[in-house]
Amino acid sequence: MSDGADGALLQQIREATSRRDWKAAFDLLTSADEEGLLGPADLPTLGEVAYAAGHLDVAVEAWERAHAACVEAGDQIAAAGAAVRVAMHLLFDTALMAPVRGWLARAERLLEDQDEAPPHAWLAVVRTYERLLSGDVAMARASARRAVEVGEKVDPAAEVIGRVAEARLLILDGEVGLGLAQLNDAGTAIVSGELDPITTGMAYCELVCTLQGLAQFDVAEEWTEAMERWSKKDAIGSVHGRCRVHRAEILRLRGSCSEAEREVLTALEELRPYLRRELGWPLSELGRVRLRTGDLAGAEDALLAAHRAGWDPQPGLALLRLAQGDVPASQSSIREALEHPLRVPSKELPPNTELQRGPLLEAQVAIEIAAGDIDRARIAADELSGIAHRFQSRALVAAGTHAEGRVRLAEGDAADAERAFSDAARLWNEVGAPYEAALARMGLAEALRTSGKEHQADMELHAARSILEEIGAVPEETPAPDHDGRAHVRRAVGEDVFRREGDYWSVAFGGRSVLVRDRKGMRYLAALLASPGREFHVLDLAAAEAGTVGSAESADAGELTSGFLGDAGEILDDRAKSAYRRRLAEIEEDIDEARAAGDAERAAQGEVERDFLVRELSQAMGMGGRDRRAASASERARAGVTRAIRQSIAGIREHHPDLGEHLNRAIRTGTYCAYFPDPRAPGWTL
Repeated sequence: MSDGADGALLQQIREATSRRDWKAAFDLLTSADEEGLLGPADLPTLGEVAYAAGHLDVAVEAWERAHAACVEAGDQIAAAGAAVRVAMHLLFDTALMAPVRGWLARAERLLEDQDEAPPHAWLAVVRTYERLLSGDVAMARASARRAVEVGEKVDPAAEVIGRVAEARLLILDGEVGLGLAQLNDAGTAIVSGELDPITTGMAYCELVCTLQGLAQFDVAEEWTEAMERWSKKDAIGSVHGRCRVHRAEILRLRGSCSEAEREVLTALEELRPYLRRELGWPLSELGRVRLRTGDLAGAEDALLAAHRAGWDPQPGLALLRLAQGDVPASQSSIREALEHPLRVPSKELPPNTELQRGPLLEAQVAIEIAAGDIDRARIAADELSGIAHRFQSRALVAAGTHAEGRVRLAEGDAADAERAFSDAARLWNEVGAPYEAALARMGLAEALRTSGKEHQADMELHAARSILEEIGAVPEETPAPDHDGRAHVRRAVGEDVFRREGDYWSVAFGGRSVLVRDRKGMRYLAALLASPGREFHVLDLAAAEAGTVGSAESADAGELTSGFLGDAGEILDDRAKSAYRRRLAEIEEDIDEARAAGDAERAAQGEVERDFLVRELSQAMGMGGRDRRAASASERARAGVTRAIRQSIAGIREHHPDLGEHLNRAIRTGTYCAYFPDPRAPGWTL
């Protein structure tokens, strides 16, 4: 604290920080700052506490002020360290490369002719990621090596991050064995407990990202669990949310989609104060989870939101179009993603690597076969197999083998298709991916049927369906209801009943009656069945079920607003808007420098970042400059209602498979829910 600071206040801040009460420490520090009690030496503490408390813009501003104060005082090393810290936060939490380059250039100028110190090592760390996210792997490797060499002498934390980054770059270059060995060495340092929380979180996250990118899911799961245990008591900043997204990815692979959706929705809430463009990462994961459970409307909401955030939502969006039955759009979408990949900077998913192409190629095989272009599917499958061979991951090999089975079957080679699908199912089981294993067994069933092996085909198909029902999933390439939104099914004549009787529901359909235990989703279903073809907003369904308004049958879809469950506050506060304007000025400067140097690619990247920030600011401002408020109520209600409905349908299917199948096809969920039966079918008795 400065000389004028109150000793009692200083002690309060220290106590709050020691017990990790970041909100209290932040409130005390900002109050002291407003009263002019903070000196230049206190600004790094404000920056660290603000970041831990979820105030990214305050954290960056504090480090900017610290940089200016150190420059004025002539302390070049400290000024460079503050500049690197600004660059690190901008890179890891906003993914805006133009401002990052500007701040790194400032640090480099300040460190010229200076003896090696920690800012030199951290400058190399941040430069590593700036180059990686810009697609310059060779320069990224050189910077990572410098981070390790300098860090060994002046800063062990920077050395560890440098080693993890170097291992990741080795793997991306195809030196998998060497990279994995270096990751193991870095992992030992991570679990030692000797690193500060931010460095530990960065290292854990990088290690898990590397392993998941390589599709080494078993090892990634072990490190994710270790990261979770650590983050429960030590993580600060965006690490909590990032850990949840990694966990959601593993849960989706393991078939626990409901739990995965809960994790990623919580992650979105935790990451909103930090991430900007990279918020598209958890949104894309949310879309993939919902697509897997057949929630096409919810998947589309999430994937398009990811796209609006400046993220590349592929291959999820192409697979969604396929699931919706729009094969031409799906085909066009996946081809565009492969031929013209978006260079979206992301620490989690570096752009333009072979490992990034793998999932796109896997999706393209299914899509091109659906479109009838077997030659294109063959080319994609061959490239995928080449990537799998180079990186030697069981999951990649399984994906390549699965793709080979699909192509062989489409080419009419049932015998080779049978062998490939059988191998793929075995490999997916070894990986622990029940959904993918079920799809492989469905392919195997089709190959067996083509060969006239009906009994074996029926067994495989039954096994696949049982797996999918158990995990509450549907195949991503399953066609959606017809273009008019109605699901047409063959119905037996008879009275259809859906009536509550105490703690159970009496349900009759197609001449068969069952009893199903009451649950929230059953009540939502009853409201939808009572009004075929009518769309209900999820807030209406949630409010009616909770008894806070009249009834779902009488409520108008437009009557309730997001205010029913509150909102998430202003989209951007004044400080954030001011920070955005500073970033815009830095981006304009970077664009001018790029054009002067003839670097068209860098200028184009800057223009994309400028457009993104302008769009963010315009979305935050309403007419007359009024702040818009972010509504989170609809999304929370949408997720809860959808989950409840799908769980109830799954429960019904256990007792009445035909009705479960009918509801799965005829019930549409999303922000608006509706029941679209065959118009010729009799109505329900409720």
